[in-house]
Amino acid sequence: MIQSIRAVTFDVGGTLIEPWPSVGHVYAAVAAEHGFANLDPEILNRQFAAAWRAKKKFDHSPAAWRELVDAAFAGLTQSTESFFPELYERFGKPPSWKIFDDVFPCLDRLKRRGLKLGVISNWDERLRPLLRELRLAPFFEAIIISCEQGCLKPSPRIFEIASELFAVPPPAVLHVGDNRDEDFAGARSVGMSALLLNRHAQGGQNDIASLHKLLTD
Repeated sequence: MIQSIRAVTFDVGGTLIEPWPSVGHVYAAVAAEHGFANLDPEILNRQFAAAWRAKKKFDHSPAAWRELVDAAFAGLTQSTESFFPELYERFGKPPSWKIFDDVFPCLDRLKRRGLKLGVISNWDERLRPLLRELRLAPFFEAIIISCEQGCLKPSPRIFEIASELFAVPPPAVLHVGDNRDEDFAGARSVGMSALLLNRHAQGGQNDIASLHKLLTD
């Protein structure tokens, strides 16, 4: 597939980076700094995951994040008001994120091959500075963020923007992400090639378990 591709775009969360050590660990640490000690990170992880799965039309605004945080802490604290601003800021900084081991080698090799690289992400205003601080931004010719474009994956428009910025037709663009609806189906809806990244188990013919797979095709 990669031989016919002129540009590659990536999702960010779950594809290039993941929360570190976990959402629950960061939440518990920040809460402890504000007097809510000994909260169990695993309970916070479970409650956050349940709230994330249940979310609908999430717009990545601070208000939307506040609702998720409140759901994660439900039954554990009376209010998140005192520490939510710090939580929001903390996830805009590199210490709360881990770059997957295959990311830098993959981006470097693809860049050396002359491919145009970009990001298409449902995220907020924290992403662009975060990518700079993680030293990922220089790899990308286009960083397309939902909060700046006014549309979210899987909207065809956000993928069309990438094609337009690259000046590359959709069939010559490959999108890689970890969400079947937002990434795989969204990219395919405009005629892009797409691969679904599943770091835990490889499934169908369009699934990959690692970004290293992009270097072997």
